[in-house]
Amino acid sequence: MDLKQFLELFNPLPGNHYLQVCTSVDETTEELYKMMQKVDGELSLAIYNEDESDLQVRFPHAKIQYISNFKQPFRALPRNNDMVILKDIFHLHENKKGILKIAYTTLANSAYIIIMQKKGTMDIEAMKEMLEAFEFRAPNEIDILEEYDLVMAKKMHMWGNGL
Repeated sequence: MDLKQFLELFNPLPGNHYLQVCTSVDETTEELYKMMQKVDGELSLAIYNEDESDLQVRFPHAKIQYISNFKQPFRALPRNNDMVILKDIFHLHENKKGILKIAYTTLANSAYIIIMQKKGTMDIEAMKEMLEAFEFRAPNEIDILEEYDLVMAKKMHMWGNGL
């Protein structure tokens, strides 16, 4: 997987926190981890249906939580993250609205959400509409990964949801 363009979506600053919510780790996880380590940032992982004992060894500075089923939400502190990446999880989760609400709450102002799913598993226009309904602005489809559909949107300061 060529991740050059994907990695250009990110501009981590010292101390930034990114959260990847996924069903398994892959090259995107590894590259995000390296990127965050270079800026003394933090990558947190919320992993559904996987309990890999070697993950803490592979990602020693990452905060890792395991979620046992697609009914349960992931945990994240309010305004603690500068980026949330939902990879191959959104279409499987039974509470899509709850997932978006947690993502919105955990993001700092002017932070981004990225939803990535294997090509053909996401209704991109419906996803953009859902993101708008949850007060994420300027949702865009970004075609940069051969294997994935990707939609990115921004949480704007002073817009909607309780700010």
